[in-house]
Amino acid sequence: MALRNIAIIAHVDHGKTTLVDELLKQSGSFRENQKVAERAMDSNDLERERGITILAKCTSVEWKGTHINIVDTPGHADFGGEVERILNMVDGVIVLVDASEGPLPQTKFVVSKALKRGLRPIVAINKIDRPDERHLDVLNEVFDLFANLDATDEQLDFPVLYGSGRNGWMARDPSGPQENLAPMFDLILEHVPPPAVDDGPFRMLATTLDADPFLGRILTGRVTSGTVKPNQALKALDREGKMLENFRVQKVLAFHGLERTPVESAGAGDIIALAGMSLANVADTLCDPSVNEPLPAQPVDPPTLSMTFRINDGPFAGQEGDKVQSRVIRDRLLKEAERNIAIRIEENEDKDSFIVSGRGELQLAILIENMRREGFELTVSRPKVVFEIDPETGARLEPVEEVIIDVDDNYTGVVVQKLSERKGDLLEMRPSGGGRTRMVFHVPTRGLLGYQSELLSDTRGTGIMNKLFHAYKPFKGEIAGRRTGVLISNSPGEAVAYAIFNLQDRGPFMINPQDRVYEGMIVGEHTRDNDLEVNVVKGKKLTNVRASGKDEAVLLTPPMRLTLEKAMSYITDEELVEVTPKSIRLRKRWLDPNERKRQSRKSEAERASGAA
Repeated sequence: MALRNIAIIAHVDHGKTTLVDELLKQSGSFRENQKVAERAMDSNDLERERGITILAKCTSVEWKGTHINIVDTPGHADFGGEVERILNMVDGVIVLVDASEGPLPQTKFVVSKALKRGLRPIVAINKIDRPDERHLDVLNEVFDLFANLDATDEQLDFPVLYGSGRNGWMARDPSGPQENLAPMFDLILEHVPPPAVDDGPFRMLATTLDADPFLGRILTGRVTSGTVKPNQALKALDREGKMLENFRVQKVLAFHGLERTPVESAGAGDIIALAGMSLANVADTLCDPSVNEPLPAQPVDPPTLSMTFRINDGPFAGQEGDKVQSRVIRDRLLKEAERNIAIRIEENEDKDSFIVSGRGELQLAILIENMRREGFELTVSRPKVVFEIDPETGARLEPVEEVIIDVDDNYTGVVVQKLSERKGDLLEMRPSGGGRTRMVFHVPTRGLLGYQSELLSDTRGTGIMNKLFHAYKPFKGEIAGRRTGVLISNSPGEAVAYAIFNLQDRGPFMINPQDRVYEGMIVGEHTRDNDLEVNVVKGKKLTNVRASGKDEAVLLTPPMRLTLEKAMSYITDEELVEVTPKSIRLRKRWLDPNERKRQSRKSEAERASGAA
């Protein structure tokens, strides 16, 4: 049977997963009466809740006697490591672009990787039914983007489809016919070449790792040469060509619709999953025992942010989760680093904490959220950027991101002001239609920590920010952090409405009455720049003497609710986020007030000696 391997790449929310849904439906992958969930490819709970794809996934359809393997990729830059590997498996890409927003940073990032690999793109302009669509301008922007990324003449001569993934149609013309996705299927068969295969014994580069409770480790990749059958003897080579293990193939799994089904054999060009190995990992070569040369693996961009994961050593440790030991946390992090090559794990000297480096805040937040749902308890520090040293000059370099912000015209001033305070440089500013302006900045990653929530409050929820790692640039100097102090609980117990009511003028609270608190826990934000210790457990002293006036009803302002991402970016270096399966709390690193004073004097003395 003829084969085609293709990946769908696009920015967040441009409609990749919805389009894959429709491709599956129209190719006859489902029975007529079969119940299919919306965004069927998003299998993970977090993916469904947030409406984003986190893990790249394979599926396949049959069309006119051709087997088409389709890979759905994440749209967020933080999960770019997934996309980089996936491109090794395919021979063509569909670049999906929103008919109103046009190509955004993530589109640029993935397209540059695809063009470097020599893949010929198909451009699909989606959401053509939007009232603010501007398909001609978007097409010109896509062309300019390809030209800027040094595309060859062959790559620049790309076919274009217009349509709506949600309504299930694509056509060569914006006006239609609005019937089905047949034009897209036909174009894939016509434009994407069949997989290039080599002669020789079996070889396959592993690109994604999965685990199954019955089959153990499962590695997915594309067969470069030869054939493979169940029970066949194979070996695994690492990137340098060192042998890792010999093993027998337990199962050969092929992708059919949403299912992985066992097959009797698979040949060159097929995208398959193999089970039976115990050590082989992503980027390793699985091959016949006679092969000694590994397949070249694509290098992955380095991590730019790091966080310290520690055990939960607070007073409420072990009350909500069942996985609290450092050994269990360590095993879980190493397992994550195996599967996700964009993450790096280092162990600290004290053995109770680990430095986890990744691509961005969202990637680390998703990891913490997954661990929390699995029953882990841990405390995490504020994200820090990963610095590098220039080998020629010895100067300190820091990661700088390209930021694209779309805002209503009347909010441009406040955005430019805030980002210039955070050492950002404005590169471009142009109208994007509909009374909105698009601005492009280069901002140090340090300056963007915690800016997302600030942007939303500055622009009344209308600002849209997209960012992408640009390069390492010389260190830009100190950036001012949070300007306010915090309210710290000075005694353990249950918070009382009466106490919170009397303290409300000190600043907004983050807790409700009846919430349990402990000494050193952060309960609110101070209106001034210093920290203040408060007693939120002090109840009203009642006597048997009747008051002349009636008791006033206590009216409390609703508390600030911090999500995990907001909490991570809100804290300073002396604070931690305590994450448990049921709660997210903020606390001081040192719970004892005397210890806090001692540590602050120590850090002041260090700063003074450094300045001297």
